[in-house]
Amino acid sequence: MTLILFVGSLIMLVMIFFKNPILSQLGKGNPFVHLLKKTPWFQSHWRAGILLFFMNTALFSTTILALYIVGYFVIPYVHLIFMVLAVCTSIYLWVAVNKAWQGSKGDRLKLATIGSSFYMGLTVLFTFLYITLEPSYQGEDIFMQAMGLFLAIIVTTTAWITCFFITGFYQQNAEKIR
Repeated sequence: MTLILFVGSLIMLVMIFFKNPILSQLGKGNPFVHLLKKTPWFQSHWRAGILLFFMNTALFSTTILALYIVGYFVIPYVHLIFMVLAVCTSIYLWVAVNKAWQGSKGDRLKLATIGSSFYMGLTVLFTFLYITLEPSYQGEDIFMQAMGLFLAIIVTTTAWITCFFITGFYQQNAEKIR
């Protein structure tokens, strides 16, 4: 478990530091980016941020539902495939929003703050649940509940930071990096 957490954190750090080559790989020929660029309401930082917020909400909810359903089957390591797919889909959507949105740096940061606030809210919620965790009866072992909440805090914090950096910071010379 620790190895998976370490490798996942390492991959996310690499993604944050090398986001410009990733951004340039998405390219202008992407149909999702083209659709968002053509939509006039998407160029408002409020509306684009709210769209990003709801995309994060839908993706997180779908992933939790898939993990819940997979939990009923006795197939080992399938949940890891769903988690990797969720991470890849999230990064793809964040990069697409980054490429499609055009505006000032300040408005881009507002978009990123609004869009990534879903994960910030989850981090605050899980932290509150972790701090207020108490046994429901005398002698109950709450170690596994605490460990689950701790891992949820790590996952949502990582998603929050990654979403904010990918959607909030974009250098104009990302097109030149190949």
